[in-house]
Amino acid sequence: MDDDIDDLLDEVESKFCANSPRKSKSKETKNATSRKSKSTSGGGKKTSGEDDLDAIIDDICDVPEPLEKLEVQKKRSSSFNSNQEKKCYPVYLGAANSALGPGTTMSQRACDRLRCTDCDFRVVMYDNYEWHSSCDYLFFRNNVPDFNKLSAKLNKKKGCRAYACQCKWRSIRDWVDLQKDADLKWVCGKHTI
Repeated sequence: MDDDIDDLLDEVESKFCANSPRKSKSKETKNATSRKSKSTSGGGKKTSGEDDLDAIIDDICDVPEPLEKLEVQKKRSSSFNSNQEKKCYPVYLGAANSALGPGTTMSQRACDRLRCTDCDFRVVMYDNYEWHSSCDYLFFRNNVPDFNKLSAKLNKKKGCRAYACQCKWRSIRDWVDLQKDADLKWVCGKHTI
């Protein structure tokens, strides 16, 4: 029976551990195991050779950590990276000539990462355009964010910036604080710094 196990292990090792540097070591262990098992009489106790054999089988069957654990470890380590996310406060809309980026009370910038909490879509913006007065809800619902379709109701207007999600739209010519426009449910979607 010991010879059958040795043959089986040799076959497994030749198929799956062909490039393993431990091959010669495991052969020596197997030879020692077969010698010891022949010299000892069969009983209920495990010999050291059997322990060695169990250790070899465990080494062959080692399973790497599940991907879920690796992803959790990555998230923990990435939380300490220099890439930090920052939200605008207050959130501003600006005209075509206004600077884009994370706005603060000290630096007034138009947020370029706006997201609508009503329709859960990202807000698109187009510099030097304004919305035509005939725009309606269904037009935006069917066409945002495709510029080619939206351009049918965009008029060129120097210095103006057209904003739209799937449920609201605005043409902006000057700074607008979103806190003062209760109709718009747009929030900053975070900026990577």
